[in-house]
Amino acid sequence: MPWDSNDYPSSFKNLDTAVRKKAIDIANAMIDEGYEEGRAIPIATEQAKEWYDNADEKEINRVKQMSDSELKGRDPEDQQYENRPELLDKGEHVVSHEDGWAVQAEDAKQPSNVYEKKEDAVERAEEIAQNKGTQVVIHKRDGNIQDKISYKNNEK
Repeated sequence: MPWDSNDYPSSFKNLDTAVRKKAIDIANAMIDEGYEEGRAIPIATEQAKEWYDNADEKEINRVKQMSDSELKGRDPEDQQYENRPELLDKGEHVVSHEDGWAVQAEDAKQPSNVYEKKEDAVERAEEIAQNKGTQVVIHKRDGNIQDKISYKNNEK
Protein backbone atom coordinates (compact mmCIF):
# COMPACT_ATOMS: atom_id res chain seq x y z
CA MET A 1 0.00 0.00 0.00
CA PRO A 2 1.52 3.36 -0.98
CA TRP A 3 2.34 5.93 1.67
CA ASP A 4 0.72 9.36 1.92
CA SER A 5 0.94 12.45 4.16
CA ASN A 6 -0.94 10.67 6.97
CA ASP A 7 0.71 7.26 6.74
CA TYR A 8 4.45 7.17 6.12
CA PRO A 9 7.61 5.65 7.62
CA SER A 10 8.39 6.96 11.11
CA SER A 11 11.87 8.02 9.96
CA PHE A 12 10.18 10.69 7.79
CA LYS A 13 8.37 12.37 10.70
CA ASN A 14 11.06 14.95 11.55
CA LEU A 15 11.64 16.02 7.96
CA ASP A 16 10.49 19.41 6.66
CA THR A 17 7.07 19.11 4.98
CA ALA A 18 8.43 19.50 1.45
CA VAL A 19 11.29 17.05 2.07
CA ARG A 20 8.90 14.54 3.69
CA LYS A 21 6.41 14.69 0.80
CA LYS A 22 9.22 14.35 -1.74
CA ALA A 23 10.63 11.39 0.23
CA ILE A 24 7.18 9.77 0.27
CA ASP A 25 6.85 10.32 -3.48
CA ILE A 26 10.31 8.88 -4.18
CA ALA A 27 9.83 5.93 -1.79
CA ASN A 28 6.46 5.06 -3.36
CA ALA A 29 8.06 5.10 -6.82
CA MET A 30 10.91 2.89 -5.61
CA ILE A 31 8.50 0.39 -4.06
CA ASP A 32 6.63 0.34 -7.39
CA GLU A 33 9.94 -0.46 -9.07
CA GLY A 34 10.55 -3.46 -6.83
CA TYR A 35 12.74 -2.03 -4.07
CA GLU A 36 12.24 -3.46 -0.61
CA GLU A 37 10.99 -0.92 1.95
CA GLY A 38 14.19 -1.24 3.97
CA ARG A 39 16.24 -0.13 0.95
CA ALA A 40 13.78 2.43 -0.39
CA ILE A 41 13.34 4.48 2.78
CA PRO A 42 16.96 5.61 3.34
CA ILE A 43 17.55 6.16 -0.39
CA ALA A 44 14.37 8.22 -0.71
CA THR A 45 15.33 10.26 2.35
CA GLU A 46 18.75 11.14 0.96
CA GLN A 47 17.40 11.90 -2.50
CA ALA A 48 14.64 14.11 -1.07
CA LYS A 49 17.17 16.08 0.97
CA GLU A 50 19.37 16.51 -2.10
CA TRP A 51 16.35 17.58 -4.14
CA TYR A 52 15.43 20.19 -1.51
CA ASP A 53 18.95 21.62 -1.53
CA ASN A 54 18.74 22.11 -5.30
CA ALA A 55 15.05 22.97 -5.80
CA ASP A 56 13.76 26.47 -6.37
CA GLU A 57 10.96 27.99 -4.28
CA LYS A 58 8.34 27.26 -6.96
CA GLU A 59 9.21 23.54 -7.04
CA ILE A 60 9.28 23.34 -3.22
CA ASN A 61 5.83 24.93 -3.02
CA ARG A 62 4.50 22.56 -5.70
CA VAL A 63 5.61 19.55 -3.66
CA LYS A 64 4.20 21.02 -0.43
CA GLN A 65 0.82 21.24 -2.19
CA MET A 66 0.85 17.62 -3.42
CA SER A 67 -2.32 15.77 -2.51
CA ASP A 68 -2.35 12.26 -1.09
CA SER A 69 -3.63 10.92 -4.42
CA GLU A 70 -0.65 12.55 -6.18
CA LEU A 71 1.72 11.01 -3.63
CA LYS A 72 0.19 7.56 -4.10
CA GLY A 73 -0.25 7.74 -7.88
CA ARG A 74 2.42 6.79 -10.38
CA ASP A 75 2.87 7.96 -13.92
CA PRO A 76 4.04 4.94 -15.92
CA GLU A 77 6.56 7.16 -17.73
CA ASP A 78 8.18 7.99 -14.36
CA GLN A 79 9.16 4.37 -13.78
CA GLN A 80 12.92 4.42 -14.21
CA TYR A 81 13.30 0.65 -14.10
CA GLU A 82 10.07 -0.04 -16.00
CA ASN A 83 9.01 -2.61 -13.40
CA ARG A 84 12.24 -4.50 -13.92
CA PRO A 85 13.52 -5.00 -10.37
CA GLU A 86 16.28 -7.24 -11.69
CA LEU A 87 18.03 -4.01 -12.76
CA LEU A 88 18.45 -3.10 -9.10
CA ASP A 89 21.31 -5.59 -8.84
CA LYS A 90 22.96 -4.42 -12.07
CA GLY A 91 25.83 -1.97 -12.21
CA GLU A 92 25.52 1.56 -13.53
CA HIS A 93 27.30 2.42 -16.76
CA VAL A 94 28.51 5.84 -17.88
CA VAL A 95 28.36 5.81 -21.67
CA SER A 96 28.69 8.28 -24.51
CA HIS A 97 25.33 9.75 -25.58
CA GLU A 98 24.26 12.08 -28.39
CA ASP A 99 23.61 14.78 -25.75
CA GLY A 100 26.83 14.15 -23.78
CA TRP A 101 27.13 11.32 -21.27
CA ALA A 102 24.44 8.95 -20.02
CA VAL A 103 23.98 6.99 -16.80
CA GLN A 104 22.32 3.69 -17.56
CA ALA A 105 21.81 0.53 -15.55
CA GLU A 106 23.27 -2.55 -17.20
CA ASP A 107 20.63 -4.13 -19.48
CA ALA A 108 18.31 -1.09 -19.10
CA LYS A 109 16.41 0.00 -22.20
CA GLN A 110 17.18 3.68 -21.69
CA PRO A 111 19.40 5.90 -19.54
CA SER A 112 18.18 7.21 -16.21
CA ASN A 113 20.08 10.49 -16.64
CA VAL A 114 21.98 12.36 -19.36
CA TYR A 115 24.58 15.05 -18.66
CA GLU A 116 26.68 17.38 -20.78
CA LYS A 117 29.80 16.66 -18.71
CA LYS A 118 31.21 13.21 -18.11
CA GLU A 119 32.17 14.15 -14.52
CA ASP A 120 28.51 14.87 -13.71
CA ALA A 121 27.44 11.52 -15.16
CA VAL A 122 30.13 9.70 -13.17
CA GLU A 123 29.09 11.47 -9.98
CA ARG A 124 25.43 10.46 -10.47
CA ALA A 125 26.35 6.88 -11.41
CA GLU A 126 28.46 6.60 -8.25
CA GLU A 127 25.56 7.87 -6.14
CA ILE A 128 23.15 5.33 -7.65
CA ALA A 129 25.67 2.48 -7.36
CA GLN A 130 26.37 3.34 -3.71
CA ASN A 131 22.64 3.30 -2.97
CA LYS A 132 22.16 -0.01 -4.77
CA GLY A 133 25.42 -1.56 -3.54
CA THR A 134 26.58 -2.33 -7.08
CA GLN A 135 29.34 -0.97 -9.32
CA VAL A 136 30.04 1.83 -11.78
CA VAL A 137 31.51 1.01 -15.18
CA ILE A 138 32.90 4.11 -16.89
CA HIS A 139 33.28 3.91 -20.65
CA LYS A 140 35.35 5.95 -23.09
CA ARG A 141 33.70 7.64 -26.08
CA ASP A 142 34.62 4.62 -28.23
CA GLY A 143 32.75 2.28 -25.85
CA ASN A 144 35.80 0.63 -24.29
CA ILE A 145 35.90 0.42 -20.51
CA GLN A 146 37.94 3.16 -18.86
CA ASP A 147 37.39 2.27 -15.19
CA LYS A 148 35.30 0.19 -12.78
CA ILE A 149 34.39 1.21 -9.24
CA SER A 150 32.72 -1.29 -6.90
CA TYR A 151 30.30 -0.31 -4.14
CA LYS A 152 29.31 -3.84 -3.18
CA ASN A 153 28.51 -3.93 0.55
CA ASN A 154 28.52 -0.10 0.32
CA GLU A 155 32.30 0.06 0.35
CA LYS A 156 34.27 1.84 -2.34
